[in-house]
Amino acid sequence: MKPTTIALLQKCKQEKKRFATITAYDHSFAKLFADEGINVLLVGDSLGMTVQGHDSTLPVTVEDIAYHTRAVRRGAPNSLLLADLPFMAYATPEQTFANAAIVMRAGANMVKLEGGAWLADTVRMLAERAGAGLRPSWPDAAVR
Repeated sequence: MKPTTIALLQKCKQEKKRFATITAYDHSFAKLFADEGINVLLVGDSLGMTVQGHDSTLPVTVEDIAYHTRAVRRGAPNSLLLADLPFMAYATPEQTFANAAIVMRAGANMVKLEGGAWLADTVRMLAERAGAGLRPSWPDAAVR
């Protein structure tokens, strides 16, 4: 299977083709989902309740998300992988960037934040600093 990219999802949208996204927490399920053609996976902070047995998502840490992201990436190497940034992982733009880097090094292609207008500057900062797979990544790309 070819890697799933944002450009591929945009093409699906233009062609009105549907695609599925599902939450995965481990290698086995990620592999099963990828083998069945579900090529967009989310490592959600819901793992706090479904895997760790907590009453909420609040105890989930960036390290927990990174651990599960690594497992899911090994099971679905070509899937587009989103990972939640958990509670208090994005209190400041600087903290958000550092935590997003941890999760992306673990194998995520994107991070997901939950919030409203108060996050606009943080999301803008991430978009300015992160490659979205839509442009070449060489330093002078703007002049080519």
